[in-house]
Amino acid sequence: MADVLVTRQFRPPTEAVLASLAVAACYYAAGRLGLLGRLVVEGVVVTPIWPPTGVAVAALLLLGVRVWPGIALGCFLVIASLTTPGLTTVVTVVSNTAAPLCAFLLLRRVDFRLDMARLRDGICLVFLGGFGAMLISSTAGVGLHVATGSLEKSEFWPVWLAWWAGDTMGVLLVTPLLLAFAGAVGRFRMRRWVEAVCLGLAALVLVPLAVVSPMSLLFLVFPLLIWTALRFQLAGSVLCALFASVLTTFEATSGRGAFLHLSDVEIMLKLQAFNGCAALTALLLSSVITEQRATRRSVRRACEELAEVLEHLAAGEPSPNPSAAAGHPPDPTGSRAAPSKPLSP
Repeated sequence: MADVLVTRQFRPPTEAVLASLAVAACYYAAGRLGLLGRLVVEGVVVTPIWPPTGVAVAALLLLGVRVWPGIALGCFLVIASLTTPGLTTVVTVVSNTAAPLCAFLLLRRVDFRLDMARLRDGICLVFLGGFGAMLISSTAGVGLHVATGSLEKSEFWPVWLAWWAGDTMGVLLVTPLLLAFAGAVGRFRMRRWVEAVCLGLAALVLVPLAVVSPMSLLFLVFPLLIWTALRFQLAGSVLCALFASVLTTFEATSGRGAFLHLSDVEIMLKLQAFNGCAALTALLLSSVITEQRATRRSVRRACEELAEVLEHLAAGEPSPNPSAAAGHPPDPTGSRAAPSKPLSP
């Protein structure tokens, strides 16, 4: 019995350590992938999409606040793979850990749902988890460069905007996709695999054409995003947006296609404008469609229950007791509680 108690006592800390190590490994892998598409703005290396922020926010939403050491460890490993850690590394690690934690706390406070089946969930992820919380990491990171003298004060805002946009895009593109892979959003129906294959083939043709062409045909991506949002909701639309954004980022870093003959600042502005529009279109439109479908299902279910009650009343039979149907014992007093809210027409 004592051995059982000891095992139960040490199981939660062990699970937290293992979860933190897994988060650290995922954070580091995402960081190395994000550095493949880096740009140099005013002499500072920035990434148009920083996937580790999305990994960190998704890990906190799925596993809880206990995995924050894994975020800090992963951030430290990414920095150590680029340069020798120093005193400035502490500030960077703290800010990059505090930003996802702030996003998690804000989303939890507004009752954010992991399935993102409401429009308010998409809006909260955009404005609280992305735009708002990522101000911490970008301001601290760029402010550190200014304080150490590696960046001029006049160069603060261009670098800050690029840093903030990269962290935000990581949240808006990676976090919903990880929630979908975790099963929180839902899965495709088997009857739609043919349509999904057709959509994938269309994306493989249109997205490279829109990105590689020097005629700046990036607008061709948005019909695909609308199609995926209408038919496959969040999982399909975010996956399509991430594919388009990653491919566009690699073309932008090489200065080809739609980004030919542009300066570094112009490339960053054009790229982040496209990535932001793609992410917002995928998130908000899919949230609206999901919420409307959930409302339609609720109305249909209510109509079916009402039709069943009317059939029993027309036949002169008592209407079925919802409590008994649900497996609850009937009210011994024989009375029926009044509904808390009237049924809207």
